[in-house]
Amino acid sequence: MNKSIVITGGTKGLGRAIAEKFIKGGFNVAVCARTESDLLTMDKELGGLRAHESQSVLTAQCDISKKEELKAFASDVLHAFGHVDILVNNGGVFLPGQIYLEEDGLLEKLIETNLYSAYHLSRLLLPGMIKRNSGHIFNMCSVASIKAYPNGGSYSISKFAMLGLSKALREELKEFNIKVTSLLPGATLTDSWKGTELPESRFMKAEDVANLVWDIHHLSNNTVVEEVVLRPVLGDI
Repeated sequence: MNKSIVITGGTKGLGRAIAEKFIKGGFNVAVCARTESDLLTMDKELGGLRAHESQSVLTAQCDISKKEELKAFASDVLHAFGHVDILVNNGGVFLPGQIYLEEDGLLEKLIETNLYSAYHLSRLLLPGMIKRNSGHIFNMCSVASIKAYPNGGSYSISKFAMLGLSKALREELKEFNIKVTSLLPGATLTDSWKGTELPESRFMKAEDVANLVWDIHHLSNNTVVEEVVLRPVLGDI
């Protein structure tokens, strides 16, 4: 039976790179995102990257800030795959601002998208992992999870909270042999930096993060990588 991976926000950037890495590695891959056209394109392209014909690709339109849509996505995944080996809570949004100047409701929007989505989807998929005494959760945090910076505002708050969620899950899930890894990447060349005048060499590559996720997951059952900080070689931007 093929192993399976679920990735939120998987049609672009880090999520897309991780999906491509694991489909090439023989996994069933489930991806959710908000834009239907992106999902339709990705469904075709991932299918063409399969290592063997028995692999399945599931793409679903889902606003991860909405609990009911996450429930439907989780149900579709479990119906299609039967079980989940890896969950990558990658979906999120960056909106700049200063706490004392931000528009009302910005914090709530960022918390719902960047934190609650991971909380709810983890809870929906964990019962199967606990029953099987096996699984791996990757939470896409950020260098903003450990260091506040100008114009980071509520985004940084949401990412500090995401790291807190990840640490709590790590402690709770030890007894069930479920691994939890917090990824804290710095500036990566994705759509969030679209239009930048900075050279490509100033950013990390999404493929590097995807390769790291693959390598971390394939360590022995005796070892878990709890937390990884990644930055461009010249430092934060």
